[in-house]
Amino acid sequence: MPMQTMPEVTSLREDVKTWAHTFERFRVRVLVPKGDPLADLVNYGFKAPYLLVFDETERTAEETLHYAEERGFLTLAYAYSSSVVFVYPTAPGGWDEADEQLFIDLIAESRIAQYYKDGVILGWDRFTKEWKDFFIRGAIFRTCLYGTGKSADYIARCLLKTLRGQYLWGPGEITPLAVTLEGLSVVPAPERRDIPVVSLNNSDAVNAALEKSCDHFRISHGDFCADYAQFIGQWKRWCGVLEEEPDLWAYGMVGGAGDCVTVKTSPDNRGDDAGTEEHRIGFIAWHQMDLFEKGPAPLVLAFHGGGDSALHIAHVSGWWRVAMRHGFLLVTVENHLNSTATEMMEFIEKLKEKYPIDEHRIYATGFSMGGCKSWDLFQEYPETFAALAPMDATFEVGLNIYGQPAPKPINRTVPVPLFYAGGEITPLPELPFQAEKCWDRMRYVAEVNQLRKSYDVRFEDREKWENPIWGIDGDRTERYEDPSRGSVLTVQLFESCDGITRTAFASVSGQGHECREHTCEYAWWFMSQFKR
Repeated sequence: MPMQTMPEVTSLREDVKTWAHTFERFRVRVLVPKGDPLADLVNYGFKAPYLLVFDETERTAEETLHYAEERGFLTLAYAYSSSVVFVYPTAPGGWDEADEQLFIDLIAESRIAQYYKDGVILGWDRFTKEWKDFFIRGAIFRTCLYGTGKSADYIARCLLKTLRGQYLWGPGEITPLAVTLEGLSVVPAPERRDIPVVSLNNSDAVNAALEKSCDHFRISHGDFCADYAQFIGQWKRWCGVLEEEPDLWAYGMVGGAGDCVTVKTSPDNRGDDAGTEEHRIGFIAWHQMDLFEKGPAPLVLAFHGGGDSALHIAHVSGWWRVAMRHGFLLVTVENHLNSTATEMMEFIEKLKEKYPIDEHRIYATGFSMGGCKSWDLFQEYPETFAALAPMDATFEVGLNIYGQPAPKPINRTVPVPLFYAGGEITPLPELPFQAEKCWDRMRYVAEVNQLRKSYDVRFEDREKWENPIWGIDGDRTERYEDPSRGSVLTVQLFESCDGITRTAFASVSGQGHECREHTCEYAWWFMSQFKR
C-alpha cells in the first residue's frame, strides 16, 4: 500500500493527464495521453506496451512531460493507447542501492481491474487505487524498461534474468519483455539470453558484450519509436516465454482496430448499463483482405473469458489464424458480459449493415464466461445460429450469463449443431465428471439435439461410467494430436435420430482452464459443415 500520496497534477496539455504516487521502495509519475477515441470502448491493453522509464533524476510534472515528448515516449503511448510510467527509487542511495525487489514490488502494484459504463472502460488505477476513465494502460507481458546512466546500470545489474512475482492471475514469471540501456558505466553480463536489448550511447566494449550474450540485440540511433516498431514490438513475453508478435498485414489479414454499434438495452440486462435505454458494444473484426470479394461471408462471433478482452480471445486462442486459414469473418466482442443474448441479436443485425454476411452461416463460440454466453444463445435464440461452440464453462441449465433465470422459456425443441470442449485437468468445473451442472448440461443437449443414444447415466454413478469423462461413448470417437502442446483432443461424436451427427463433446488431455488454437481449428471444421 502507498505510504504517501502527492496531489494530482493537471497537465499543461488537455490530452495528457499526469499524477504521482509514492510507495515504500519507489515513486512513480504517470503520463496517460488521450489516444484513439475507441480506446475507451475497446480494451487495447493486450497490445499496449507497459513502458516503465527508470529515470536517473526525478523531474517535475512539466519536465517529465517535456522529456517524454522529446524521447518519443508519448508518441508511442498515443500510437498504442498506452501510458508512460516514470519510476524513481526512494532509497537514499538511489539506483545504486536498489535491488530486484523494487521491480518485483512495482509489478505487484501494476495489476489492473476494470468495468464498463455505456461501453466505456473505467480502470482501477494501479497506483492510486481509484476508478478513473484516464487510467494506466499496458500489459504486464509487454513490460518495456528504459534506463539511463545509473538506472541503466541498475537494470543491467538486477533485471537481465528470470524474475518471479505477481503475474496476471497470481504468482508467475515477470521477466521484462525488453530493455533499453543508455549510457551504461558497467559492462553487463545478462543471465538470460532471450531478453531483447536496445543499446543507446554505449561504448564498443558494452555493445560487444551485449551482442555476444543476447539473442536479440539492436544499437539505437536515438529514435525510440523506431526501436519499438522495428524491434521490441516484434515480441511479447507470454507466461515467461518470448513469443513473436504476428504481423497481420503480412498474412493478408485485417484486424486489431476497434469499432462499435449501439443497441437497445434489454430488460434482463444485469450489467453496468442495466436500466438504460441503449448502450454501445465494442468489437474487433478480423478477416482476409479480399474476403468479401468472394461474396457474403460466414460470421463467427467470439466471446472472451471473464476479465479478458476482444484482442485477448483472438490472439491467445488463435481464432484470428483460424479465420485466416478458412476464410470467415471473425468478430470478437468486447465486454460481452454487459450485453444479453437479446442484445446480441440486434448486434448481429447491425453487423449485417457493416459487412456482407451470409445469414445462413452465422456461428458463435466463447471461452469460460464467453462459453456461458454461447450457451445463452443455444437456450434463447437457437434459430439464428448454424452451429455453436461453447468452451470450458457452463451455468446450470436455464440460467444465463448473470446466473439468473433466462428471460424466456429455454429451447427444448430446436436442434443446434454443437461442439463443446473442456480441459481434462482444469481446476474449474468444465466436464461432466467434474460437476453436476456440467453433466446436466450435456443431458440437456442430448434432449434438444435428439441423440440416438440415450444419455441415461447418473452423476452419482460417475465412478462407474463407461466413459470416465462424459458418461457414455459417442457413436464415433476421433482423436487429434496437438504436437505443439503434447496433448490429444478426443472428440465423442453423437448422431441424432435423423441420422445427422450434430453433437460433438470433446476433451483435451493435459489442459487446464484455457482455450487452444488446435481445439478452435477443429471446432470450426465441425461447425462449418452446417447451415441454418
